[in-house]
Amino acid sequence: MQNVGEERAMRKGAKAAIVGGVFAVMVGGAGYGAFNVVAALNGDAGAGSPVVKTGPPDADEVRETSEAFFAAWEKGDMSTAASLTDYAGQAGAVLAAYRDNAYIRDVRITPGTTTGRTVPFSVKATVEYEGKSKELAYDSELSVVRGKTTGKALVDWEPSVVHPELRDGDTLVTGEASAPPIKAVDRDGTELTEEKYPSLGPILDALREKYGEQAGGEPGIELSIRRGGAAAEDTADTTLLTLAEGRAGRLPTTISAGAQAAAEKAVQKYAESSVVAVQPSTGEVLAVANHREDAFNAAFLGQLAPGSTMKIVSAATLIDNGITTADGPAPCPPDATWQSATFHNLKGMTPNEQATLSESFARSCNTAFVKYADEVKVDSLTREAEDRFGLGRNDWKVGIPSFDGSVPASGGPDTAANMLGQGKVQMSPLNMASVTATVVTGRFRQPVIVPQNLDDRELATAQGLSAGTAQQLRQMMNRTATSGTGAAAMSKLSGDIGAKTGSAEVDGQEKSNSWFTGYRDDMAAAAMAQEGGHGGDVAGPIVAAVLRAGG
Repeated sequence: MQNVGEERAMRKGAKAAIVGGVFAVMVGGAGYGAFNVVAALNGDAGAGSPVVKTGPPDADEVRETSEAFFAAWEKGDMSTAASLTDYAGQAGAVLAAYRDNAYIRDVRITPGTTTGRTVPFSVKATVEYEGKSKELAYDSELSVVRGKTTGKALVDWEPSVVHPELRDGDTLVTGEASAPPIKAVDRDGTELTEEKYPSLGPILDALREKYGEQAGGEPGIELSIRRGGAAAEDTADTTLLTLAEGRAGRLPTTISAGAQAAAEKAVQKYAESSVVAVQPSTGEVLAVANHREDAFNAAFLGQLAPGSTMKIVSAATLIDNGITTADGPAPCPPDATWQSATFHNLKGMTPNEQATLSESFARSCNTAFVKYADEVKVDSLTREAEDRFGLGRNDWKVGIPSFDGSVPASGGPDTAANMLGQGKVQMSPLNMASVTATVVTGRFRQPVIVPQNLDDRELATAQGLSAGTAQQLRQMMNRTATSGTGAAAMSKLSGDIGAKTGSAEVDGQEKSNSWFTGYRDDMAAAAMAQEGGHGGDVAGPIVAAVLRAGG
């Protein structure tokens, strides 16, 4: 039977997997080491200790441990509360900040009905700072596990025990806000609020952090979450409670309230999903929505293999390097080998040795692209991505933090894998929406979420596509949307349409990540759903819903 320490280490390790494309590594063993030192000093370990219990804590232990933890927390005895967890060092720091930096007083905790080893509870307290105070109330939960070394029943430490929105590395603080509040408005002057558009929360926080002072507001007094961890640099503080109102400054954005509402509704239907819509004629972001447990803005910051949506850039590479054309040959055999790596097509795809590039693109035939891998240089795809589509140069200035894509020049099997959107290629939905927007107009326009004239920042530029290449790509994407792998998702859309599906396999996942990008008239959108499966099944309906709403 796996012991509790091993079980926890594995669970913690799982959190080091991709979080919206960002790798967050946690050192699971450190906490146990810290607790063991405390236990030894307290005489809880070593020679003469009683027999260490094993197995899950029973109901009495769960009740006794949670009650003792709650009692210490209510008294402000944070060292005792931390010692009742399995990661005393980490717990102690967060709990001390709760008392000393967040100025939270008069804590009253009411346990709910225990289920197994999990205890839900509600917290009521008062935040007091420089003569100002306000009531604080929220719900959370904890679980009780068996300590690996002592055999004691201990609170399974997670920062979310203290507050449900806390993540590893975060801390609670009360004081003057780091930036004045903003009144963000859409392109037509409609106010954008987190209450109306829930997934805009982190985006509005980031806009406030960047433009709060510039918008002319004055900061208030707030209880906030100060973000830490791997993504701290790209994540603004999150306000939990306002003790004294500041004065909000008006901040214009490029968002369309109608498109945003459609994006919010679309992502809610699928777990761990994100979508971005842009206006090809301007590069303006019309909508951005995320439905994720971690509240991460994966739509802008995700770094994941985009699967076959990358074939847009790969097809452009083949055309621009004179290797083939939309109506030229691109045979689709059942499998293809490149430098000892064998590539296959989706299950059930009928081979066609006479296929054109347009047909292989619309059917998303992998082997057609792999067969041409020996005719492209190692850096051909990289050059196309950077020079034509503005990707991978780390120079986008969207208005808030974004990932600009990565298409490294990779030799060996990765030369072929990169053309399929696997290998070492990484993208965000923002990147793929921009790729599609470039196809629509032939011109690269760096995406923006606030007008350039707000701060006169220098936007990224790229060569864009020739009229002939853009026309061929649009023809192939239209074929995909009307009779290819994207037809089901795009079937009810009128106007000038195009699409590309993608399914990206990720080590350790049972299902592939679902990708889809498409356009309708002067709107381009891209969506991603982690472990969503085929691109047309999950990401496709998200994109179609946003395109249907228009800008």
